[in-house]
Amino acid sequence: MAEILKPVDELTPDEAAAELARLAKEIAAADIAYHQNDAPEITDAEYDALRIRNAEVERSFPDLVRADSPTGSVGAPPAEGFAKVRHAVPMLSLAKAYAEQDVVDFIQRGHRFFERDKDLDIAFTAEPKIDGLSASLRYENGVFVQGATRGNGTVGEDITANLRTIADIPHRLKGSGWPEVIEIRGEVYMTYAEFEALKERSVAAGGQDYVNPRNTAAGSLRQKDPAVTASRNLKFFAYAWGYTTEDPAPTQYESVQKFAEWGFGVNPLMVRARTVEELIAQYHLIEEKRSSLGYDIDGVVYKVDQLELQRRWGFISGEPRWAIAHKFPAEQAMTTVRRIDIQVGRTGTLAPVARLDPVTVGGVTVENVTLHNEDYIKGLDSNGQPIRDGKDIRIGDTVLIQRAGDVIPQIVDVVIEKRPADAESYAFPHTCPVCGSPATREVNEKTGKEDSRRRCTGELICAAQAVERLRHFVSRGAMDIEGMGAENIELFFNAGLIETAADIFTLKDKRERAQQALAERREEQARQREAASGKERKNARSVDQRNFEGLDKLFAAIDARREPELDRFVFALGIRHVGDTTAALLARTFSTVEEFIRVGKETAAADDPHSVFPSINGIGDTVIGALRDFFGNERNDRVLDALLGQVTPKPYVVTVSADSAVAGKTVVFTGSLEKMTRSEAKAMAERLGAKVAGSVSAKTDLVVAGPGAGSKLKTAAELGIEVIDEDAWFERVGRAS
Repeated sequence: MAEILKPVDELTPDEAAAELARLAKEIAAADIAYHQNDAPEITDAEYDALRIRNAEVERSFPDLVRADSPTGSVGAPPAEGFAKVRHAVPMLSLAKAYAEQDVVDFIQRGHRFFERDKDLDIAFTAEPKIDGLSASLRYENGVFVQGATRGNGTVGEDITANLRTIADIPHRLKGSGWPEVIEIRGEVYMTYAEFEALKERSVAAGGQDYVNPRNTAAGSLRQKDPAVTASRNLKFFAYAWGYTTEDPAPTQYESVQKFAEWGFGVNPLMVRARTVEELIAQYHLIEEKRSSLGYDIDGVVYKVDQLELQRRWGFISGEPRWAIAHKFPAEQAMTTVRRIDIQVGRTGTLAPVARLDPVTVGGVTVENVTLHNEDYIKGLDSNGQPIRDGKDIRIGDTVLIQRAGDVIPQIVDVVIEKRPADAESYAFPHTCPVCGSPATREVNEKTGKEDSRRRCTGELICAAQAVERLRHFVSRGAMDIEGMGAENIELFFNAGLIETAADIFTLKDKRERAQQALAERREEQARQREAASGKERKNARSVDQRNFEGLDKLFAAIDARREPELDRFVFALGIRHVGDTTAALLARTFSTVEEFIRVGKETAAADDPHSVFPSINGIGDTVIGALRDFFGNERNDRVLDALLGQVTPKPYVVTVSADSAVAGKTVVFTGSLEKMTRSEAKAMAERLGAKVAGSVSAKTDLVVAGPGAGSKLKTAAELGIEVIDEDAWFERVGRAS
């Protein structure tokens, strides 16, 4: 269950800006995990909640809307390694419905939109929502010529060769009457039977484990070798189309039936209906059949049937108004809490985890579930209000588990009737289980409320925090040391080779011990594969030559980061509440690491921090307090001094051209930029003396719009603000870069 967040109407501007930064980062990461890496890290419901929260904050603080706002975006950028395909018609996502009232509202919106057509008889279709990977297939004169993934909705990956291996996708359309050009769209999926067969083959060969059919189907479709894709026996359902030289038929339902005539598999549970009652009835029918279908579905999609009405109703924020996905409730199962363990994160947060009797939910075995924080265990949210009807969680309890979106498990209820007579309320530790330091709950100075999380005060003497801080330090958004991932950080830390960030840069001096640690890990991995496959290894242990080659690459990657950009360095320090955006603001303000440290230490020593720390738009008391804590800790001083003995952060230099055509102007970038990324666009504009805003207002001077620009264009038109495209932007600034 997600933590209860502070109501939007209670947020300060600083808090709203920080919230939008957090949401943009989390949504972008979730998009990449799901659409690009085929390994979702949060549930569908949690993802939807992030987007809803983002929209609410943006509505309340329109001047704080970010240039990288996820509003209106779809999917994730296409992965490297495949040629890119620009969709002639964007592949959009669908609005979600979680309750029957949401469906009623959807139907009523349609009738209100068309209320002037008194005699109009609006029909709808209902069909299963397949849980697979979306694909678009281009046919020219009936011949399959190109296939692509959805990607970010505008640009996908060219996977033509892999799609040709799927038997459900015809190389040449059957029958007649198909348009000269048409992009058939649908879902690639894997059946349960094929998924289990693949898992058995993989175990027998000592290969990888597979999590679920959806991720496996997506990964299979992105194989570099089409023969691998062919061996996975993937399936395809056709249900829509993109660009076409003519409509397949006048209605959605008739068009899909045409697809069947042309040789595609279409879902037999698709029906046409005219009332809410008929649509809901089909939803429940499909829900009842779900377990016997032999493949994953996660809801039912409703669409306006008449194509002309679809066009009239149109689109909003990257979604069609005329369609909605009615999601199924999460699958649930009962199990028993055997113990509660405490894990310690990078910032010292004590995170409780329930260890369960293994139980299968949604086809996956669940043994662990996060309990979030101390109050959550007690049956309270962060505002002290009851959750789960106020039932606390105790060791020995029987609990109801669900995996919303078939990803992250959560406890939704406690079965009090099955609680053991001797079960005691869980006593949350007040000391760190790793280093023994006191673990406290901070009090928010503004609200006077106690933080829901308890944190270890040991900081750099706490081994658990040290590992997490090191992982953060080398991460992509921070120092970005290629090859020094979480696994290697933990390996070298446990081997006593690195304790602080400075030790990473002296790792080359401990080459032999590093080689030995890698060799021991490879030996353990080999033993695990042997145990999983039941086969004995034929060769004795040897130090693989790849260990040495890998170390050489790692040492080179470490040396390449000895002069990091200042904003990356500040972010890498892992100071609480200092994300990448705030780190960039600090770097821009102080320019050098020496000035940043000087002001940080003076701020920590001052009775009134505001007498020392400058006023920076976007940085409030929370960040200033975190900087005081960091620079006021002598242990951090020692670690920072050692680190600066190994690295030399570059000064943060912003060269502003005061005489450029856009100097002093407020610019908004919107839509899908094709010739530069949003960050590149922002940096270019700022170098030319412009201010970049995230939303259009009366203060905006210029809007630069790419494909897919939405409501910002309308606002610009209403306010009479100049709008240009990217080509015109480059002409205006003289192609400065």
